[in-house]
Amino acid sequence: MSAGSRGASPGDLGVRVHHRRSALGLTRAQVAERSGMSPNYVERVETAPATLTSGDLIRLADALDTTVTDLLGASGDRAPGHGRAGLRPRFEAMERQECAGLLKNGGIGRIAFRADEKFLVVPVNFGCPEEVVVFRTAADGPIARLGEGAVAFEVDFLDDAMRQGWSILIDGLLRSATAEEVAATRGLIEPWAGGERETYLAIEPQEITGRRIRTTAVRTD
Repeated sequence: MSAGSRGASPGDLGVRVHHRRSALGLTRAQVAERSGMSPNYVERVETAPATLTSGDLIRLADALDTTVTDLLGASGDRAPGHGRAGLRPRFEAMERQECAGLLKNGGIGRIAFRADEKFLVVPVNFGCPEEVVVFRTAADGPIARLGEGAVAFEVDFLDDAMRQGWSILIDGLLRSATAEEVAATRGLIEPWAGGERETYLAIEPQEITGRRIRTTAVRTD
């Protein structure tokens, strides 16, 4: 790490490195071995504001199966999915149990519903105890005004580096969350949008389906 090296905003690079490493299920030692760095160096990158040389950034990105652009957060102004498809992609259906295992981790998904004579798709932070999607919204927001009714909910994961990912779709009924569901997710759901969002709603699934794309490798030609 040197003063004249290329860098990101303080702490941002470390957060992205940690998030990517965790998504791949790698230890710091494994990333260090892949990149030719020491485990202590990888730890410093993740835990303190860091400025890396261009060479270190390239090696670290390669070790994490991503790009320097993504590690630096420079691709935030475009949707994911650029680049060619991976080699020999396989499109597979996921069983409900696999979908439930991915949903229980929570995250950000999108609710689709009809209101005021038009279709709306709204992103929300959610939790998912016992296959029921729970989220917080504003009491006077369009979803809360919907009350009870049919909605669709979609959540996905896209790995730009490997050209693979998964998507889960829920057809369900919107309702107020029960006291037990609120208790199970309290402190776990923090809307990125901020503001007063203390109305807890739930989506009772009628059908859960999922699809996954797997690839064997990324094209280099």
